[in-house]
Amino acid sequence: MRLVSLKLYPLFKYSVYVLLTFNIFLFFREEWAATSHRFADGMAATDLIEAFAATIDTAAWVVLLLMFELETWVLDDRQITPRVQTSLHAARALCMAIVVYAFYGYLTKLVFLYSVVPLGTDLCSLVDGTWSFAVDLDEYELLTSANCAAMSERGELLRWPGLSAAVDASTLSAITRLGWTDVINAGVWIVIVALLELDVRLQERGRFHGRALFLSTACKYVLYPILFIAAVYWGFKGDFVEFWDAFLWLVAFVFIELNLFEWRQEAVQGEAAA
Repeated sequence: MRLVSLKLYPLFKYSVYVLLTFNIFLFFREEWAATSHRFADGMAATDLIEAFAATIDTAAWVVLLLMFELETWVLDDRQITPRVQTSLHAARALCMAIVVYAFYGYLTKLVFLYSVVPLGTDLCSLVDGTWSFAVDLDEYELLTSANCAAMSERGELLRWPGLSAAVDASTLSAITRLGWTDVINAGVWIVIVALLELDVRLQERGRFHGRALFLSTACKYVLYPILFIAAVYWGFKGDFVEFWDAFLWLVAFVFIELNLFEWRQEAVQGEAAA
């Protein structure tokens, strides 16, 4: 029995989509808390993509996912008129532009992580209610007289220019690896959705078979495991929200791949019947 034929399949699928939509709020809450440290002197409009890269990225991906769901599952071939098709393609193109821009935000954040300089002072002398200590990517702990001595014993201390936050070398290394994981994950997803967009357009023209199908499938056999490794890494080194989000997106796009497979099978059966 195929998964798509199960009665609970739509309920399970759309439950995943709802959870992904809720993740927009979770990322916004996490990044909003970090802005008070990262942009203590105020945030310009040009800083929004760097400050809320994960929130903007996730929101665009949710819309993109729903557009793919409409075209590959909800609407049948008779409902996909040229006007509807153009609207779906335009919406996905806009979302892809936002996704690429969010990818730039991840790159900008990664470059910023490498801009550290030696702190050059004792942590306890910085306790004034504004300084904090980086404990993870986008997570900071306020420096107080109770914790500054313990944090000072972590080894070489560094700071980011223009940011009232200190970090030790070991924590910085872990944060930087998470930054690289963000960049790699976002880049691989862009390649996958570009492939999926090509798959859908070829399917619309009845040309998604043979070499095109083989090359698309081969590329995805390489790309999806990279995303799975990133999710596992977040599970061990990041926080639960990042792991949970990565896992849900993998599940969601498995649904889109199943939609596309079902669409292709229906087209083949229709041609055979004709």
